[in-house]
Amino acid sequence: MLEILYEDNHLIAVNKKISDIVQADKTGDVPLSEEVKAYIKEKYNKPGNVFLGIPHRIDRPVSGVVLFARTSKALERLNKMFQEHEKEITKIYWAIVGNLPEEDHGMLTHYLTRDPAKNKSHAYNQPKPGSKEAKLAYRLIGRSQRYYLLEITLYTGRHHQIRCQLAKIGCPIKGDLKYGFPRSNENGGISLHARSLTFKHPVSGETISIVAPPPLEDNLWRTFYEGLPETVHS
Repeated sequence: MLEILYEDNHLIAVNKKISDIVQADKTGDVPLSEEVKAYIKEKYNKPGNVFLGIPHRIDRPVSGVVLFARTSKALERLNKMFQEHEKEITKIYWAIVGNLPEEDHGMLTHYLTRDPAKNKSHAYNQPKPGSKEAKLAYRLIGRSQRYYLLEITLYTGRHHQIRCQLAKIGCPIKGDLKYGFPRSNENGGISLHARSLTFKHPVSGETISIVAPPPLEDNLWRTFYEGLPETVHS
C-alpha cells in the first residue's frame, strides 16, 4: 500500500518503505516507480502508458521521501534542481547511530571515491584522484540509552554519502554492516530516513515542503519520534 505524501498534476511524492527499490534493477523486484504508475493509472483512469519521471533515488535499505515527476516539464526542471543541491533544494535526513559524535552539531566535508565492484564509497579528508567533494551538516536531536538520533542536511548528492561520512567520523548508521555497524537490523534495512524535501514547485514556483514520518512500526524509531518536540515533527 502506497503512502502518498503529496500529489498534484505535475508531482507525486511517496514515503518509501525499507526494501522498496525506486527504479528497476537486476533483482527483478517490482520497483516503486511501477507501483506509482499503477496507482496513477487506476485513480485517473488513464489509458495506455503512464508517464513517470525519476529525478532522484534513495538507497534500497533507506526509508523516506521519494519525489516523482508526472510531466516531462516537471522532470526537466526537477533534474536541474537535484543537480544544484545546495541552491535549489533542501534535503533533510534522520539517522540513528550507536556512537555519539564528538560535537553535538557540525559540518562534515570529505572527498569520496566510489568502488563500483563492491558498491561502496570511501571518504578521505583530502582530495584524491577521481574523488568528489561531499558536504553535510548534522545536529543531535535525540538520544536513548544506547542510540543517538542525528538530523542531517545534505548539501551534495554523492553515492552512499551520509552512510560513508558518518562512518568516517566513527558513527556508522544502525544496521549498516557495509559501513561498519556490528549488527544488522531485523528488517534488513538501515536506520536512515529521508525526512523531508523543500523546493520551489517546478511549474507554479510555490515553495513546497514534503515531510515523511519515519517507520513507526520500528520500536526505536517510534520511541525517538514520540520523544521529539512537536516543532520537530512538522
